Amino acid sequence: MLNHLLVPLDGSILAEKALPKALQIAAPGGRITLVLVVDIPPLPISGYDLMSPSSPWTSESTVNEIVERSRSYLEGVADTIRTQALQASVLVEYGDPATVLVTVARERKIDAIIMSTHGRSGLRRWLFGSVTRRVLESAPCPVYVIPAHEPAADEAKVARAG
Repeated sequence: MLNHLLVPLDGSILAEKALPKALQIAAPGGRITLVLVVDIPPLPISGYDLMSPSSPWTSESTVNEIVERSRSYLEGVADTIRTQALQASVLVEYGDPATVLVTVARERKIDAIIMSTHGRSGLRRWLFGSVTRRVLESAPCPVYVIPAHEPAADEAKVARAG
């Protein structure tokens, strides 16, 4: 069992599939840190940027609202974790998700990162990259990767037969 786990969430049901595994392997009285990384586009710095200063994605009030909603979401999940006799803390950070996760794991001396995949492949994976892959390559601790998809009916039959 592990004492301090990091679970990245993004508000999706897919990301939350990592939670049961984290609860299963956390040491009694252990701690789970929930992280949500807000990847906000940069503010325009010249008149030639595609995004105008009045864009709703870059306004300070919109950013504050996103952060507050993210924190509220994580606190709700943390409250559920606390009912399992575990400690839970929340962290909302800005930046590139993979970089932030690795940095938080290193700074907080995390024992393991428990994260789910989002199942991107092909062109989408090439265009958006794979946060999971980048975390696996750089993490200072073990990374447990939980498949976010439900196995197809045929896969489930094969698994039960085997």
